Amino acid sequence: MRYIYLTLIATTALLIAQNSENNSSYGKKVFETYCWGCHHQTSEAFGPSFEEIASKRSKEEIFAMISNPQEVSKIFGYKRNAMPAFNLNQKELEAIANYILSFKPDTNSSKSK
Repeated sequence: MRYIYLTLIATTALLIAQNSENNSSYGKKVFETYCWGCHHQTSEAFGPSFEEIASKRSKEEIFAMISNPQEVSKIFGYKRNAMPAFNLNQKELEAIANYILSFKPDTNSSKSK
């Protein structure tokens, strides 16, 4: 019985890890399709880097900005033009938000992506 229990735990952990990796690669794909022209992961382009966004914004704020950039830009007090709206579905929003947040600086480590 103990062996079965340990096997179930190990299998579940592997599935979660695999799903996390798939979500990360999907988030990168969404980024490359919609965001790369103006945002880069670690350096500023036309828009802020993902590192900067991740260090300042919550997942909900990222969702809002991607979903309704014109309105949210006004709320955040941005002076320049907002990014275009891409009309992403929920799966794409979730993937890109998680991908952006994966660049949040780790205050416990000097590891960089």
